[in-house]
Amino acid sequence: MRRAPPVLLLLLVIYGFLSPPAARAQDPRGSPPVVTQKGFRLEQNYPNPANPGTYIPFYLEESLFQHGGNRVVSIRIVNIFRQLVAIPKAVGHPRGPDVPVNNLPYTEPGRKQARWDGRDLNGRIVATGVYYCELVVDGNTDYIKMVVTHPRRRSRFPIPFLH
Repeated sequence: MRRAPPVLLLLLVIYGFLSPPAARAQDPRGSPPVVTQKGFRLEQNYPNPANPGTYIPFYLEESLFQHGGNRVVSIRIVNIFRQLVAIPKAVGHPRGPDVPVNNLPYTEPGRKQARWDGRDLNGRIVATGVYYCELVVDGNTDYIKMVVTHPRRRSRFPIPFLH
């Protein structure tokens, strides 16, 4: 039995057959995401497709902080098999720059951001493909689909100049 070519796997992911149930694509109309019952929302990363770095905005609503206390936030980048690829770094967190968003406490509501440089846990640039960003706030999860591309390299095959 032959193995399916990687292109077929990529097409299945792009068209949603292997997508996590909560993943959503970027809204082409640019409308803001709806407010969820969870008290937070994960917004679409930008730029998307990432080349290879990207910013990941998320919003912690006031309803999360009504009873006081901190909210524990984790962001993970996973591949289509839900294997951990990377943990982005917080942007503008009180603990300082480049703090990984892994069980990171947030004390106030509002729009927050994380940055992923397109590298895996070992510091290597990830392959071109589809990845998922998983936001976990106090045990509740939300996903978005992200595409990572790399700058075009010179082709090994010459392309004839068209007149």
